[in-house]
Amino acid sequence: RRWREALAGNGELDLTGVRLLSEAHYLWSPGTLAGNLTSFFASKAVRGRVDQVKGDQLPPALQDPRFKGKVYRLAELVVDVPSLIERLAELAGDGLLSGQNIEPVFANEELIGLRIDGREIHAQRIVFSAGAGNAELLASAGISVPAQQLRPLHMVLVKGPSLKPLYAHCLGGGPKPRITVTTHPAANGEWVWYLGGDIAEADGVARTPDEQIAVAQKELGNLLPWVDLSQAQWATLRVNRAEPAQSGLVRPDNAFLADQGRLLVGWPTKLALAPDFSDRVITALHNDGIQPGNAPVLPEFVRPPLAQTPWEQLLP
Repeated sequence: RRWREALAGNGELDLTGVRLLSEAHYLWSPGTLAGNLTSFFASKAVRGRVDQVKGDQLPPALQDPRFKGKVYRLAELVVDVPSLIERLAELAGDGLLSGQNIEPVFANEELIGLRIDGREIHAQRIVFSAGAGNAELLASAGISVPAQQLRPLHMVLVKGPSLKPLYAHCLGGGPKPRITVTTHPAANGEWVWYLGGDIAEADGVARTPDEQIAVAQKELGNLLPWVDLSQAQWATLRVNRAEPAQSGLVRPDNAFLADQGRLLVGWPTKLALAPDFSDRVITALHNDGIQPGNAPVLPEFVRPPLAQTPWEQLLP
């Protein structure tokens, strides 16, 4: 609800202009594996309403006579992340500062601010929310908690003229998707499929890029044999999911924030939980009586540029 209101321009943030790629995410179970939906629905991965879809309600990539599986529609929006980041940067106004070297500033053994490329910034509260970068920031301040865990993935990217939009989890034999497909627009008008799920987990992490691409080609050939991949370009990307340390390296269910005096450290854990993370930060500030003050006139900061997406870098 909060995301929908913001995208419509009447939420906590005005996210009008952010590109919406899909009104829904889908679950698909190939062939006779429909029973696997039960275990997936029972997991924590599914929240909200789920409806079965057929025929012209199917995602474009699954609208083929040879498709035999079952498909369920989840009411989960898919936003274009680059346009979201661009809009959030706009909303941040003059408060964004590009920096390469970030060092802690102490007074009487208490963290009071940061030195960014030689410029000192003092603050009542400092929030570290740098994803995997939190560990380095904490280490630079001589702080060891909260501990961070990294769960690696070896993702696959495929770009081609025959690809159609697909935002779906394909289910296998367990609670994790056999393969997850999200689709991103490329600058030349083609679509890029970004492949994760079980294929990108431990076995995928152990594979070389060429081995991983070969496995992905075989999977797509088995699951979507009608999709012409003869002109497709392929690449892989190794990424880490950065999260607060959990016993057994399991995925956290919620955003996380540790309140350590002047320092707040946290991980949203995934984009959909960014509002949950912001709630935790605002609550912590409110509990300490920290209120927005009159914003001082800021010097001309160097603003960070919008980063290139992995598909722009790897599949230009």
